[in-house]
Amino acid sequence: MTKDGGGTDLIPGLDDLPRASADKPKKTGKPAKSGKKGARRPAGERPVARIAVDMSLPHLDRPFDYLVPAEMDAKAVPGCRVRVRFAGQLVDGFLLERVAESGHDGKLLFLERVTSSEPVLTPEIAALVREVADRYAGTFADVLRLAVPPRHARVEAEPAADTAPAEIEAADAGAWRDYPAGESFLSALAGGRAPRAVWTSLPGPGWAAAMARAVAVTLKNGRGALVVVADGRDVARVDAALKAELGEGSHVALTAELGPAERYRRWLAVLRGTARAVVGTRAAMFAPVTDLGLVVLWDDGDDVHAEPHAPYPHPRDVLALRAHRAGAGALIGGFTRTTDATQLVEAGWAHTLAADRDHVRAAMPRVRYVGEDAQLARDAAARTARLPNVAFEAARQALEDGPVLVQVPRRGYVPGIACGRCRTPARCRACQGPLALASSHAAPYCRWCGHIAGDWHCPECGFFQVRAVVVGAKRTAEELGRAFPGVPVRTSGRDAVLERTGPERALVVSTPGAEPPAEEGYTAALLLDGWVLLGRPDLRAGEETLRRWMNAASLVRPQGPVIVAAEGTLPAVQALVRWDPVTYAERELAERKEVGFPPAVRMASLTASPAAIRELLADARLPDGAEILGPVPVPQTGTEAQEKERALIRVPRAAGHALARALKEAQGVRSARKATETVRVQIDPLELI
Repeated sequence: MTKDGGGTDLIPGLDDLPRASADKPKKTGKPAKSGKKGARRPAGERPVARIAVDMSLPHLDRPFDYLVPAEMDAKAVPGCRVRVRFAGQLVDGFLLERVAESGHDGKLLFLERVTSSEPVLTPEIAALVREVADRYAGTFADVLRLAVPPRHARVEAEPAADTAPAEIEAADAGAWRDYPAGESFLSALAGGRAPRAVWTSLPGPGWAAAMARAVAVTLKNGRGALVVVADGRDVARVDAALKAELGEGSHVALTAELGPAERYRRWLAVLRGTARAVVGTRAAMFAPVTDLGLVVLWDDGDDVHAEPHAPYPHPRDVLALRAHRAGAGALIGGFTRTTDATQLVEAGWAHTLAADRDHVRAAMPRVRYVGEDAQLARDAAARTARLPNVAFEAARQALEDGPVLVQVPRRGYVPGIACGRCRTPARCRACQGPLALASSHAAPYCRWCGHIAGDWHCPECGFFQVRAVVVGAKRTAEELGRAFPGVPVRTSGRDAVLERTGPERALVVSTPGAEPPAEEGYTAALLLDGWVLLGRPDLRAGEETLRRWMNAASLVRPQGPVIVAAEGTLPAVQALVRWDPVTYAERELAERKEVGFPPAVRMASLTASPAAIRELLADARLPDGAEILGPVPVPQTGTEAQEKERALIRVPRAAGHALARALKEAQGVRSARKATETVRVQIDPLELI
């Protein structure tokens, strides 16, 4: 382990703390001499333990040396959990390794307790945690909290399961035959090689079975596999496909819904080698799979993959690091393709894995676009529901054969309102947040602070009636019920997500990402209010809009109608009509290279008060060519009391590691000075605006 961070000499008394060995050992650390009876004695062999202490201070981001008491010699194994005294307090830690000597020239403290002798931190994961921390300008302790789940003593004491996994039989290429390079990808996995591919999946439900076949081939070769998907519904689909492919006992599914005990039980099964394959959400990217041979990431553009806790690592980068370190294959797939995945292809790290146009045309739906100024349906209720005549007729005909999917970008009833006379946006008097309506009979309320604005009047003209600016999924479902009397209308969103829907006729109104699969597929799909998605002030607005549209359209039966309410000349709409996300991603990446936007460059965002940002930038030794953009004010919500700003730092891709190191050292200097405010540092954030 190396020393990272700066400014440690600014802390009084730091030399009295237990410290890690230097590059050249000076003396062997020895315990304090004591003539008292029963004094603790160090272990006879390798008495010095390197401990990763659970401290997130950047200037203390390194291991520290402690002595192993003789009575703990057998329990203190590398990877176990321990308790140590650090700066006068008992703190948790992990034992990284045991060595014969220490470079610390002062007194070494003894370990206080071995919490558990289970070696939960493997050398591979420890090295990965260190690399991820350096990549994202974070600390080892912060990443370690994401990598190793909390201990559950009762589960840890349970005897290991003695059920042998089912024998994996050799199988043909299956769904991979539809891809020109699919069989060669499987052959490389079967031969123990490390193929890396960016996979553009055909529309339909076959992606889970194809993924399971790749995992089966890897396990058949004697190596492990790790699959990371966006949410619990995708975990359930891949879990079912793996059970059909592998049988029982060869894999586990890891999700937050399992609860701490069951999740830890399954995680231990992976650690102990009982389960050789894992499927889970983003936390599973650190699962300690034995002899890793394949990593898989599905739908890498989904913002659910973004880790909300520092240092905010993305599974795409973590799995790429794991594949590189373990010599494993990598498969990054989805119905669409992100510019980040395209960057991996252009850099030569991965190859393209896509079907030919004949297979794409046979599997894709028929997409039509309707501009915002198109003729609305003559039916009054359909017109209120914002249905163009083309969409209304397509839905009416498709409902004769089965369910129809309606995608609405906004959740809720009416998430945005304005004055009914002058159209001034309605704002909360308390915090100036946007007002919304929860139902047709509810009073306006603030989306920021929750204040009820029952007596709202327009500050410009004094009018008291409001109009909808943006219509949500619940209001759309209500209006569609009037437009299609007698047809059941179901909703799926954040409050209640439908798992599946049957083959019977129904209208399923869903927000993006919550669309439930339908048995035998949807007969049609209506993608409403495209301007809401495309008009977001976000660098990835077009890319994200295309991803959401294609994910929804892929649930429609082959050749089924899909109507998108957006201007047909827009590149994202044309890519959807042609079902060609690869060309769109390549063009988007080329445009970002011209203007210097990610992923063509590396960027870091700094968010804090103006004074804190200035201090950090003054301490940071940024690499040559670094460009500072801003800082600019960050929009405040009603709950924020302090004004904050955001600054962006842009460097060439080759200088990404130097940028992370510089920011880490500057954070260490501020930490050593005991700065009261923490600057939020994000490397390659999803949102730049």
